Amino acid sequence: MKRNRALWGFQDRIFNGRDKIQQQAEMNSEIILEEILIKRSQQKKRTSPLNYKERVFVLTKSRLTYYEGRAEKKNKKGSVDLTKVKCVEIVRNGSDIAACQNKYPFQVVYDTNTLYIFAPNNESRLQWVKNMKEEIKNNNYILAKYHPQFWADGAYHCCRQTEKLAPGCEEYNIFGDVTRKPLPPTPDAIRSRPPPPCPPQDPEEEEEKVDIVIAMFEFHPAEPHDLTLVKGEEYIILEKKDIHWWKAKNKYGKEGYIPSNYVTEKKLDNLDQYEWYSRNMNRNKAEQLLKNEDKEGGFIVRNSSQAGLYTVSLYTKYGGEGSSSIRHYHIKETAFPKQYYLAEKHVFNTIPEMIEYHKHNAAGLVTRLRYPVCQKGKCAPTTAGFSYDKWEINPSELTFMKELGSGLFGVVRLGKWRAQYKVAIKAIREGAMSEEDFIEEAKVMMKLTHPKLVQLYGACTQQRPIYIVTEFMEHGCLLNYLRQRLGQFNSDILLSMCQDVCEGMNYLEQNNFIHRDLAARNCLVNDAGAVKVSDFGMTRHVLDDQYTSSCGAKFPVKWSPPEVFNYSKFSSKSDVWSFGVLMWEVFTQGKMPFETYSNVEVVEMVTRGERLYRPKLATKNIYSVMMACWHEKPEGRPKFYDLLLTIGQILEGEF
Repeated sequence: MKRNRALWGFQDRIFNGRDKIQQQAEMNSEIILEEILIKRSQQKKRTSPLNYKERVFVLTKSRLTYYEGRAEKKNKKGSVDLTKVKCVEIVRNGSDIAACQNKYPFQVVYDTNTLYIFAPNNESRLQWVKNMKEEIKNNNYILAKYHPQFWADGAYHCCRQTEKLAPGCEEYNIFGDVTRKPLPPTPDAIRSRPPPPCPPQDPEEEEEKVDIVIAMFEFHPAEPHDLTLVKGEEYIILEKKDIHWWKAKNKYGKEGYIPSNYVTEKKLDNLDQYEWYSRNMNRNKAEQLLKNEDKEGGFIVRNSSQAGLYTVSLYTKYGGEGSSSIRHYHIKETAFPKQYYLAEKHVFNTIPEMIEYHKHNAAGLVTRLRYPVCQKGKCAPTTAGFSYDKWEINPSELTFMKELGSGLFGVVRLGKWRAQYKVAIKAIREGAMSEEDFIEEAKVMMKLTHPKLVQLYGACTQQRPIYIVTEFMEHGCLLNYLRQRLGQFNSDILLSMCQDVCEGMNYLEQNNFIHRDLAARNCLVNDAGAVKVSDFGMTRHVLDDQYTSSCGAKFPVKWSPPEVFNYSKFSSKSDVWSFGVLMWEVFTQGKMPFETYSNVEVVEMVTRGERLYRPKLATKNIYSVMMACWHEKPEGRPKFYDLLLTIGQILEGEF
């Protein structure tokens, strides 16, 4: 064994030496461009969630290479031989998808891979694309057609093809006015072709050899193939074929499936593993939590309203004149090398190092960071189904309890699954919907998992009536929640409710899923006061003619834009219109939109350009968000991502 270890160590030194020699040779060759850019993980085994990593990119005459940290000191993470590049081009509509601070993407297509790179501005992107095109112009094979938009969520967004190696959908013109197209091969050439080469090694494989995660929540297996999670313990990820359920191994060597949203990557700069970090907490919720704890030096680190930035919210009992106060400090960054600080004299390589320092030294803050405050340990997130690959639920495992209400599809009851997990059970009334179509789509809906969506756990489809099993929300629908608590909420709390809904709708929009019936009645409130979107996509399968016809009283005309009640054209932009009406419902605390007017009158009014009035609790900035949602033309309405940024800025006092 000792001899083998010595041999392995000797081989490692040889390979590391070769790598350094190759790296030095590349660095010594003529550098055309060098810049810190962001790359998207190529995700061979899965397509979501996507990873974005900052890298130093170096372009020479022969290679495009990227490094972690400074190129001359840090490790090489990947390299592309320019002779194998078939296409370099900007990515259209990239800012709508990019989940990083750089919003100017371009793509490098080589072998069977596509590398997506994000530049900080358009000038930088054009320079990289222009220089790389110049270097590849004499390559043997340039694409005749390419994909102008991203591959994301299992499909190309330009042509919706679901095969990653599918041929391009738009003509590729590398030289501007001249298109290089390869001549069609002759039959003799086809017969004499050599066998295809082995797939090139993915540059990402070097980075992801050992994937270690830390459990943020306890998980108790529902099926024999699941694996127990103990909070704080480490696990090795073996397989990520399903984005919601990963195969893992614990420290004892036992293997099984775990929910991917219960663990986080073990890295010093990954904030999710720290108890003081709350990813999706806004200013108002942070202040409420800190006041409730009422502890000197209580603090929360949270995402800022500006993408990619962070804020420290800090509570002190001695804010002046004996009163308490909460201060919000933006974590600032230096340009290069990238470092973090709250006070300019104290700069750190990582945010955790900075937080650790300020736990012992106020150094310009109102008080030390004494006590981390977080909701993380109180409520584990929902999972996509109760277990890996579990869609069908045995009705004998359900316990039916009190009736919660009835809706368009049937009666909803509180229940328990295996006498353990509280759930909502919706019995679908026979004849209420197109069952076969719904069952197929429900399997897709179950894969939609987000903290601000009511989770679908599965269904009982082998008997009638069909039962749909979902997450249970203690406070019921948002509309009744508002009406029953009239006058109890200030403007910030109401806007936080809208922010919750907007987060859920942004996720649906990114996954190309249309709600079609967004309203306060179709959002639910849990015990912690979080608002979640429910019943998304359900109305597609309704068989009630009155509901689907714009003439019937059941049709949600008062929540619908002109293109829906005139032409039945649904899209994410029609959902944006409905979101504006939902905001109005929230800020009137549950009033009926256009309350004194009939549906026919509402159609006439909206067509004439009339809109709902500004509620008393809505500021001018908040009302301007509603009005933006009610633009007459769909293309004039913002995306949910933009709405989310604006709402965040209003809550932070930055708008």
